[in-house]
Amino acid sequence: MAAPTPIGQIGGRDVHAVSLTGEGLSLKLLTWGARLAELRVPDRHGTLADIVLGQDDLSAWQTHGTYIGATCGRYANRIAGGRFTLDGREVQLDRNEAAQHLHGGSDGLDLKIWDIESQSDRHVTFTITSPDGEMGYPGTLTARTTYRIDAGLVIEMQATTDAPTIVNLVNHAYFNLAGHGSGDILGQQLQVEAGFYLPVDDRLIPTGEVLSVTGTPFDFRALRPIGQDMPGEGGFDHNLCLSGPLGSDGLRPCLLAVDPASGRRMHLSSTEPGLQFYTGAHFDQTPGKGGARYPRFAGFAAETQRFPDSPNRPQFPSARLDPGQTYRHIMRFDFTPAPA
Repeated sequence: MAAPTPIGQIGGRDVHAVSLTGEGLSLKLLTWGARLAELRVPDRHGTLADIVLGQDDLSAWQTHGTYIGATCGRYANRIAGGRFTLDGREVQLDRNEAAQHLHGGSDGLDLKIWDIESQSDRHVTFTITSPDGEMGYPGTLTARTTYRIDAGLVIEMQATTDAPTIVNLVNHAYFNLAGHGSGDILGQQLQVEAGFYLPVDDRLIPTGEVLSVTGTPFDFRALRPIGQDMPGEGGFDHNLCLSGPLGSDGLRPCLLAVDPASGRRMHLSSTEPGLQFYTGAHFDQTPGKGGARYPRFAGFAAETQRFPDSPNRPQFPSARLDPGQTYRHIMRFDFTPAPA
């Protein structure tokens, strides 16, 4: 088992990198944001490539790596006005995207240095405690994120609280199955087990409607190129409502992504009801690992989650967490390259 490697400091605290290998996969993880920094996966010829976007050093991560690969929360995605009502009391959260709350606020869990609770050659568990009132959230929250190699890659996020609160932890990796520095992902193919989606307003807040994907750009029920029928210049940044049945392992099939050129195929399954599919329109020749420049649509995020703005939408799946309960969110990635 390789010891964690210090890569720099933030606020006087060391940040460490942790490496995991097995089952033909290779990962690098950071204690800063419990973050997936590298994921090397074989193509149809067995050649490994790093398929997640990122940065080379801690300074670059802080400058250009906003949310990339991180565990985001306490509540990832958006809450309108940063407000919601819990047990009759209005809660006001930090507002860090105009008047909205995004990904846990301006000092969310993605910017925290997590502790290493346990580690082996094939797993690491990071943990952190968020005090009552941080970013406006009620309750002291203890969170854990585990990365585990188990045939594929399993990411498991857990949380407990000492007072009623809301939780929606997500992993915010950006994937490019051709390799992180290979250009855009518009020609890569996607299939999603989702018959409905959430339309949004100009703030990217759900309107409250749940609409059929039939006849819309959001219909990925059959495998098709990501760049086909994109909804405007900004591409995709929408929640797809997953409709696959839960399996015996408690996971539902979510997504199949394919890079025809390399033959890499990624299957995603999860415990969660929603999938935020985002095509990275904000990248603009952004510096990346190994001297790469990330253009618009350099990678896609596939964040399984509770729906955005759920605390204000009782018709959406609940994000409430009470004392004595354990929030548990599992993502499983399986990689099955096409035959040579």
